Amino acid sequence: MSSEDDEAPGAPGAGAGGEQLALIREEVRKAKQPRAKPRSWRGVALAPELPVARVLVDKGLLHLDQYFDYAVPEAMDEQAQPGVRVRVRFGARVVKGRREGGELHDGFVIERLPSSDYPGPLAPLAQVLSPEPVLGTALLRLCRAVADRYAGALADVVQLAVPPRRVRPENAAPGEPPPVPAPPAPGGWTRYPTGPGYLEALAGGGSPRAVWTALPGPGWPDELARAMAATLASGRGALAVLPDGRAVARADAALTALLGEGHHVVLTADSGPEERYRRWLAVNRGTVRAVVGTRAAVFAPVRDLGLAALWDDGDSSHAEPHAPQPHARDVLLLRAADEGAGFLLGGHAMTVEGAQLLERRWAAPLTADRERVREAAPLIRTVGDGDQARDAAARAARLPSLAWQVTRDALQHGPVLVQVPRRGYVPRLACERCREPARCAHCAGPLELADAPREGGGTLHCGWCGRPEAAWNCGSCGGTRLRAQVVGARRTADELGRAFPAVPVRTSGRDAVLTRVPDRPALVISTPGAEPVADGPGYAAALLLDGWALLGRPDLRAGEEALRRWLLASALVRPGHEGGTVVALAEPTLRPVQALVRWDPAGHAARELADRAELGFPPVSRMASLTGLPAAVADLLETAELPDDTDVLGPVPLPEAPPGRPRRAGDPPPGERWDRVLLRVRPGNGGALAAALKTAQIARTARRQTDPVRVRIDPPDIG
Repeated sequence: MSSEDDEAPGAPGAGAGGEQLALIREEVRKAKQPRAKPRSWRGVALAPELPVARVLVDKGLLHLDQYFDYAVPEAMDEQAQPGVRVRVRFGARVVKGRREGGELHDGFVIERLPSSDYPGPLAPLAQVLSPEPVLGTALLRLCRAVADRYAGALADVVQLAVPPRRVRPENAAPGEPPPVPAPPAPGGWTRYPTGPGYLEALAGGGSPRAVWTALPGPGWPDELARAMAATLASGRGALAVLPDGRAVARADAALTALLGEGHHVVLTADSGPEERYRRWLAVNRGTVRAVVGTRAAVFAPVRDLGLAALWDDGDSSHAEPHAPQPHARDVLLLRAADEGAGFLLGGHAMTVEGAQLLERRWAAPLTADRERVREAAPLIRTVGDGDQARDAAARAARLPSLAWQVTRDALQHGPVLVQVPRRGYVPRLACERCREPARCAHCAGPLELADAPREGGGTLHCGWCGRPEAAWNCGSCGGTRLRAQVVGARRTADELGRAFPAVPVRTSGRDAVLTRVPDRPALVISTPGAEPVADGPGYAAALLLDGWALLGRPDLRAGEEALRRWLLASALVRPGHEGGTVVALAEPTLRPVQALVRWDPAGHAARELADRAELGFPPVSRMASLTGLPAAVADLLETAELPDDTDVLGPVPLPEAPPGRPRRAGDPPPGERWDRVLLRVRPGNGGALAAALKTAQIARTARRQTDPVRVRIDPPDIG
């Protein structure tokens, strides 16, 4: 239609001029646009613009893993912005055109919209809990990626990422960000051929990715701090995740010594919920741009992330126990790829996942040359089964002559570390005559001695039900005498204390973990992972006892984990040219022992990866485990549209928990049989496998299949 036709007699706007006609057309256009309905809720006016809030409701259920639309009352228009916490009514019913009832749930505003696709009336937001935006775009994107990778619900991941609200920290005025520091000197990174270049790339705004095999000794906290400081010098943020509070304290002290106060915060559970939330808010507001913390800090909302670092990724503490059970390493990999950040995977040991990053050339190796490794490492000596059989002292006592000699000589120069795989006194006992394990007469649990026996031999008790066993006799042969199957840390402390009566004996384990010990002669008995740091140059020697207990576990990662624990303990010992010696009581011909002797964690990880590739084990392949009632597991398998190349391994029945033992996560309920099925797919199909299992779980819920099936992506216990 021409402009003349628009001005024809009788048409709207005839004789009113072009401006009036344009206004009429604009009103018609607005009238045709979809609107949020209703514009008011029971007399309460809604926001005039963007009256719809899309909300993530905090209900971690797979079939509710979506956003829900709510109307925004005009009174909440200003505060109900994306990322803030709100309360909404969920599960309401429509009665005569109105939504009524429903329980109040917390949630987060994801976005504001001009209209909703939902055809019925929208319930309004019940309350804006806080105007503080705590779920930013980048954090939401990371949480969604983690939920998709692990076949979980987004609300569950957000619950891990955003700490509970505390009022006082939110009301406090934000501080001023510290000035950008100058690039640090390379320091200990000069010991690595590519170390100074890595720091230069970070300081220049680059995003280098490396797998760092740290040299033994106390230098790694300072080197990690310098990598973070170089990133801060580029005007970007840095994040370092460590396995426990002791490692965090060392990194915190190094970063404070390098940059001073105010440049970083520590995020751990030890600081308490209010203080932790205050620090988290400082990061979220951009006041602080560097974070050092434990597992939960992997989600810290660091602005303009330039470096994502993880120390000792083989430690089990990095695996989140709550649904959907993500691993900190995988979260940081997703984050580094999404935000274009640098990546640093460090440790004295190397996992097969680290070796895979190198093999795929996603990251570059950051290691020292062999001459430098030999200079920094202690002397490693081994005692195998054959050596102990020929050693008269070893047959009569627990330690061979070599270990006693090394301990005696080292105590003249400093403390000696003794690593024992088990805590307690004698945590495992057996019949002296037939070697049958000693069991409780009430619940069939293992009998043990947690403390040193007193006069009369002490009292046995059950490790499961705690009942004392005053008059034990073997059910197989009738014997009444016991022998130690496994000797614990307390028994070891007793034995060594009697052998060296003038030397103080200190223990470190789950009940009481030491942080540091002074640089003077002492015997330090520790379980793996609880070894304290020795002041000064380090321990004069270390004994790694009962290597068979670590290597003999029925676990795919037994060799890798044994080597990791040995390397962590040995790294605390002085270099060999300063007299530092480590004695490992394990068969010298085994691959992990040879890797310890050569101090070659990278070579061991590469060989392990090659073996996994040949057998089709993770991380070369992606796997999922399904556990539950046999019928429920079969139903899930039938429902799921699995990728074409999926290998279905099983089902196999899960063993029932013995009577009297506390039930653990994943154990079948008493009297029920549970099956487990493993699903394996080739690389590249892990996302499709997770999506298929998640869709199948939602479909089972829609069919009201109430028997649950536990789904875990990349389970650690497939061996």
